[in-house]
Amino acid sequence: MHLPTYSDVAAARDRIARQAVVTPLLTSPRVNARLDGMLLIKAEPLQRTGSFKFRGAANAVAMLDENTRAVVAWSSGNHAQAVAAAATARGLKSVIVMPEDAPETKKAGTAELGGEVVTYDRYTESREEIGQALAREHDAAIIPPYDFAPVIAGQGTIGIEIAHQLDAREVTADQLICCTGGGGLLSGLCLGIHEHHPKMEIIAAEPEGFDDFRRSIDAGERVANVPGAQTICDAIVTPIPGELTFAINRDHVSHGVAVSDEEVLAAMAFAWAEFKLVVEPGGAVALAAALSGKVEIRGKTSVIVASGGNVDKTVFERALNTL
Repeated sequence: MHLPTYSDVAAARDRIARQAVVTPLLTSPRVNARLDGMLLIKAEPLQRTGSFKFRGAANAVAMLDENTRAVVAWSSGNHAQAVAAAATARGLKSVIVMPEDAPETKKAGTAELGGEVVTYDRYTESREEIGQALAREHDAAIIPPYDFAPVIAGQGTIGIEIAHQLDAREVTADQLICCTGGGGLLSGLCLGIHEHHPKMEIIAAEPEGFDDFRRSIDAGERVANVPGAQTICDAIVTPIPGELTFAINRDHVSHGVAVSDEEVLAAMAFAWAEFKLVVEPGGAVALAAALSGKVEIRGKTSVIVASGGNVDKTVFERALNTL
């Protein structure tokens, strides 16, 4: 089991530098005064394909053997779009396994970016088994969504960016809050940020009913979610933390918190009203943790990762109706 290191993240940064967007770190004096703490929001909805996932996908595709002609991936949407875009840019065929109930905007976006979408029932079928069969059929390389060293390293480039942006402002952050599902973003982020700011506390945020990482940290080993829970946070719904990602995260993350769908919708509305930033449910979980009081932000400088913005109109309208 190869655990990626900071050197892998640094190499990924150089590898994808001409493809990925250096997204802004947003703040608002008015919001800071109201909350009695400084919020710095890393705006990954402004990344290519609308989420941080492009970083990992671009790095993984760039590292493929030159004889590779096709790739297969499975995803609820953000990794799907990212792999499709990165594969198309390199002239590769991409076949993406997506849940039947994935947001329409994500399925349509994947197809528009060149991906061949194959749907499945997330409650009765295994996306991994379907993807592996498709990979054999198309003689394709598999790019998993999170528990894969090249993907983790690519996601980690966000940590290096945050570190450089903080340093440029001469700001020292007390804590960083990041969403987690399988743990690819969180683990890469840990490697990237702790190399530069080793004392920064890192806190994981998850939807209620899908807080497997929080419970795994408490237990000292990977613990699965109980089947049957539902949430609007489709982008970070996974059954259990990844093996690679948990091995990294347990050494870097202090603890985890869980937020409700109602708190997530309120955070989405807040991001739009105060920062003019469209954030999808899964991408707003870290902000929800801060605004709901699940993580104390008063008197502190907090970095919040808004991880993606691919949200259907109906869900976004629900969020705005909370204002």
